[in-house]
Amino acid sequence: MHIPAFILAAVSAWALLPGSAHAWGGTAHAVIDRAAIEAIPDDGPIFLRRHVDYIAASASLPDSWRGDSENFSKMEEDPNHGWFREQFRFVKPIPRSRYEFILALYKQYEAIKNSDPQTAARTNVRWTGTLPYAAIEAYDRLVVCMRYVRKAQAEGGDASTPEAHCAFQAIRLGHYIGDGAQPLHDSVNSDGWRGANPHGYTTDRSIHGRFESRFVDGMALTVADIAPRIGAPAHRSGDMFDAVLAFLDQSGERMERIYQLEQRDGFADYADKDVRGMIYERTAAGAAMLRDMLCRAWTESAIAPSKATPSPLDFANPRFNPETGSAPD
Repeated sequence: MHIPAFILAAVSAWALLPGSAHAWGGTAHAVIDRAAIEAIPDDGPIFLRRHVDYIAASASLPDSWRGDSENFSKMEEDPNHGWFREQFRFVKPIPRSRYEFILALYKQYEAIKNSDPQTAARTNVRWTGTLPYAAIEAYDRLVVCMRYVRKAQAEGGDASTPEAHCAFQAIRLGHYIGDGAQPLHDSVNSDGWRGANPHGYTTDRSIHGRFESRFVDGMALTVADIAPRIGAPAHRSGDMFDAVLAFLDQSGERMERIYQLEQRDGFADYADKDVRGMIYERTAAGAAMLRDMLCRAWTESAIAPSKATPSPLDFANPRFNPETGSAPD
């Protein structure tokens, strides 16, 4: 897919705007996406290789939807970039519906707003995040558009339009998975340590950017650095939403290690092998997860969609929740 230079320039230009948010920084997001697509095996959605320049150049695009000047977009998009697990330990199991999750948060807020107003103030989607829902929603859209790619291929038609649709959804999925691979996106301690701090970890909000942007750019991260670390495809079977949740948990478990590494010198030494190792491991994990989800979506797209009976929106569905107007997955 040839992307005109002026479009690539426009996609990149938003990053220079004042106030733009940079999760993982543009470098790491682009490296994760490109590495994932280059690692797609020959029985996967190899058509995405034709779009790799567009996808990599647009890897940070979802961050541009979080600007303060576009408030409707910001309110919807901002929570999609985090999963602050400490904030919703009371939600068990994690609902298989974005709206069921929001309801669970609101009910907890109502229950504690008078007895614990400080906790209640952060018991909402802005301070918990909705990252796994954003990821699985983009994944479902990929399955759908990949069906149209298959249809065009089978009929000998032009697949360029559905391929472009898939490339855009790959940008969305890649961004959320990339964010999830960064441990500071999976903890309430995303921007400085909060609460009891017996180890004296930094409370400076800049830790986030110093780790994922300044250090990544300073070490000059490349696809070649992480390609050998991606490994063989996984997630060929099993529940994909559960796999996303497990991926986020695995990443979040590394959060405190980042604070320990920061205590050395504030990430000032770009040759620090332990910080570099953390970045290599986490970006490779993000690329592997993205590659696996792209391949799994391609496999699922070969299966004719089944019509749910009754529909998730049918009042007769035994799992129908009148509070959300739907049945969870």
